[in-house]
Amino acid sequence: MAGINPRVDIAFKKLFGVEENKDLLISLINAIVSDEDQVVNVKLLNPYNPKSFQTDKLSILDIKAEGETGKRYNIEIQITDESDYDKRALYYWAKLYTEQLKESDRYDKLSKSIGIHILNFTSVPELKPYHNTFHITDKDTGLHAFTDLELHTIELTKFSDQAPKTLQELVTKIKSKLDLWVAFLTRYDILSDQDLPKEIDNPPLKKALSTLNIMNFDEEEREAYENHLKWLRIEASTLHKRFEDGKSEGREEGIEIGEARGREEEKLLSEKKLKEEKLKMATLMLEKGIDIQTISEVSGLSLRELSALKS
Repeated sequence: MAGINPRVDIAFKKLFGVEENKDLLISLINAIVSDEDQVVNVKLLNPYNPKSFQTDKLSILDIKAEGETGKRYNIEIQITDESDYDKRALYYWAKLYTEQLKESDRYDKLSKSIGIHILNFTSVPELKPYHNTFHITDKDTGLHAFTDLELHTIELTKFSDQAPKTLQELVTKIKSKLDLWVAFLTRYDILSDQDLPKEIDNPPLKKALSTLNIMNFDEEEREAYENHLKWLRIEASTLHKRFEDGKSEGREEGIEIGEARGREEEKLLSEKKLKEEKLKMATLMLEKGIDIQTISEVSGLSLRELSALKS
């Protein structure tokens, strides 16, 4: 099946959530987390299973892994922008954390749990970087407390908004190991494991591209992949439509504002011209010796204006 999109959750989990590709998962995790949370080896807690999803709707295909020190990692690629995404992110982190304890275990058995959410949409528009890390901190001092909680968001659209059109442009944009993985997820179509520029000639990237090229789906997997890919395309189309509608609304609003300003300026010019006519008439009447009160009644100018004009 040519041209498989690694952003489709089924392909993503089949790529990173199997025993033979644990080295790819380790590389991805280490590109995201801090130095103290790096892993040398991981145990997959929910390996890819083609029977673990349904073909008729989107399901959650996350990857749960445990490092050699006991720290837990939950990696998920999110296709669509759901209104309750933030709550679900916390819920899945909480499950990852609490699942560590058996009924008789003490709380000191709990290890740090890290949620990694790779998003095909913008979740935090207030922040410019595509990778953001969230902790619990004191609002006044910024002190980092309750350190077992950590959430990462990787917003692919922020990386690909100005998508490089050529391989060389893409290479120029890659500055870190995470950039390399995000480039793979967003521009896999211009990358080839047979011909990588030396700047990004990376063994895990090569293996990921090669695995993607030879990845096969059975009939049920293929149907599920196509359904999920359709959701991805609908989401992209919806976002594009929102953008175009926003531009159109902006143009219409601009026209309305421009017309309103034009009417206001026309009104001001008319009032200015009328005032000038009144002042000319009042000047002539003053020259003929007509009293100010009469001129005020005739012209509509105030006594103060006429006094100033007379002087």
